[in-house]
Amino acid sequence: MINSQRLLERFLTYIKIDSQSDPSSDATPSTEKQWNIANLLKKELEDIGLEDVTIDDKAYIMATLPSNVDHDVETIGFVSHFDTSPDFNATNINPQIHKNYDGGDIVLNAEQNIILSSSYFEELKDYKGQTLITTDGTTLLSADDKAGVTEIVSAMEYLVNHPKIKHGKIRVGFTPDEEIGRGAHHFDVDRFGAKYAYTMDGSQIGELEYENFNAASAVIKFKGTSVHPGYAKNKMVNSIYMAQRFIDILPKDEVPERTEGYEGFFHLSKISGDIELTELKYIIRDHDKDKFEARKQLMQDIVAKMNTSIEEADISIELKDQYFNMREKVEPIKYIVDIAEEAMKQLDITPILKPIRGGTDGAQLSYKGLPCPNIFAGGHNFHGKFEYVPLESMVKATEVIVKIAELTAKK
Repeated sequence: MINSQRLLERFLTYIKIDSQSDPSSDATPSTEKQWNIANLLKKELEDIGLEDVTIDDKAYIMATLPSNVDHDVETIGFVSHFDTSPDFNATNINPQIHKNYDGGDIVLNAEQNIILSSSYFEELKDYKGQTLITTDGTTLLSADDKAGVTEIVSAMEYLVNHPKIKHGKIRVGFTPDEEIGRGAHHFDVDRFGAKYAYTMDGSQIGELEYENFNAASAVIKFKGTSVHPGYAKNKMVNSIYMAQRFIDILPKDEVPERTEGYEGFFHLSKISGDIELTELKYIIRDHDKDKFEARKQLMQDIVAKMNTSIEEADISIELKDQYFNMREKVEPIKYIVDIAEEAMKQLDITPILKPIRGGTDGAQLSYKGLPCPNIFAGGHNFHGKFEYVPLESMVKATEVIVKIAELTAKK
């Protein structure tokens, strides 16, 4: 059995280390403070008995658990990221432990009246009687993805200490900067040397994902002409109004707050400007490749039409692909998903196969030659003050890693 107290202590150690990434930085890792947890993880992997433990000049960590069987087994891997989202305060994380949770509201911060509501976050009730780890309402928790890191380290430690469990060669990888979309950018797939891997970066217990959005970003710039408003007739061109017209043309219901499942969207993430220049920043998402391409084309067509039909229009658009649906790379060897599903079933976990409405390091790694389905790490409400993780879910995720290693050796 996995030692839940040891797992909890390891998790609390990790989350108290500030390792927030920074999208405004061009360095890798994007923040120096990520080295604090990276160096700790390297030492810990060595201490628990893994071999070939390395950390490169960009803080990517790799390690090996050697095979303990005498027949050929495919080398598999487990990957997580140790950076924390820049979307919310991650300094001085003060976790709260709620044992034998009663299924009701949890007061995170009485002074500021911050409450984790079981009526608003209804899935909380599924964890009645369990041990929940929450924030104190002033920071995020960073279970994304230090829960995954904790589970991988704990699973490797368990396998080292229980050599009767047979497994093939296992590679472990920890990355910086996943939260700003760069976690896989400098990941050396050839050096990692696994046939396939699993990212431990999902949410609720049972999640198993091998589909994600195709993703692109769009920056649309509207140039105007500023003239004194008292003398502006037939002279002023207000770029803000031009941007508003563009927004109004896009489909109103194809936005994140009105879509679910396989439905794609256009998401206006930032608007800034004045009369002379207004800039819109969008992200474009769709699971279907053809629909994804059509979304990008629609934005280009709107810009082109506005430029030709509106005399004063001066509009430009810049589109950049970010990542693609990993299903294309995983489906040809779908047995790797089947193994994870079987591992969960043997542990009395109901697998929840669903598309990721987002991205994952696994998507980029899949297109770099390392097919990488995503497995639950147990957390909920990532990137904000209501983030929490049940300890029991983390234990189960750790057991899934161990079981996958065992099943791979048998197959």
